[in-house]
Amino acid sequence: MRVAAFNVNGIRASRRRGFDAWLAGRGPDIVALQELRCPPDAVGEFPGYHAAVDCGSVPGRNGVAILTREAPSAVRTWDSHPPRARGLREFAHEGRYVEVDLPGLTVACLYLPKGGVPAHLQRPGNMRDKPDGGAKFERKMRFLDAFARELGRQRRAAQAAGREFLLLGDLNLAHLPHDVTNWRPAQKMEGFLPEERAWLDAQIGPRTLVDVVRSLHGDRPGPLSWWSWAGESFTKDVGWRIDHHLATPRLARTALSVTVDKEPSPDQRLSDHAPVVVEYAFP
Repeated sequence: MRVAAFNVNGIRASRRRGFDAWLAGRGPDIVALQELRCPPDAVGEFPGYHAAVDCGSVPGRNGVAILTREAPSAVRTWDSHPPRARGLREFAHEGRYVEVDLPGLTVACLYLPKGGVPAHLQRPGNMRDKPDGGAKFERKMRFLDAFARELGRQRRAAQAAGREFLLLGDLNLAHLPHDVTNWRPAQKMEGFLPEERAWLDAQIGPRTLVDVVRSLHGDRPGPLSWWSWAGESFTKDVGWRIDHHLATPRLARTALSVTVDKEPSPDQRLSDHAPVVVEYAFP
């Protein structure tokens, strides 16, 4: 079973750059897409795949989808099945989560808010965005706190039904120093703040969810999956690993290999992310 997590940074733009050729050539069985950034009628069709989609209601932002070779027996979005965890309702219309049931497996796709930095780290003139007093950071932390409860509930529900659980997506956070090229200065940047890393650390464990990519790649730098469009980050391989496969332990033990489909040159990029593809020995 070949499974890919891919933030396309706009499905229409990614398709113009060659997404369909990648999909046909790579032939994954399951693909989790984030940042569709379009209305539902602009997503299009994917020959050979069933698409479960939630574009949300924020124009030009967010949007998630799961493409599967096999038709899912059930599809759940936060629009059709509102999250039960207190604190998530404010995010339910944003197109951040979709979940499908397949034989023996529940697959979830998440696009987590990017966030910002807390107020005490904000310095006018040293930020791309206008200082906001930590509002974006606090919003992301509210999401993380609530989603931890929802994630545990969904994982347990899948296992109670006899299915393994796999969370795929752009979590907009990196876990370990090996996940960021320049990790020391990144400790004061959104996506690698101590609070964010502690949250991910709490979701991972030998009896809950396994970081499949880190488990396969080992205790060494990479594999990176995001590089800024600016400068020579892509060419010099200066980036972050923020695109994840988190699997229940039994499913994680079937993982055979991981590959990041980084394009050969900047002008061939499909997105500012690259697909993270894992092969599982799962029926």
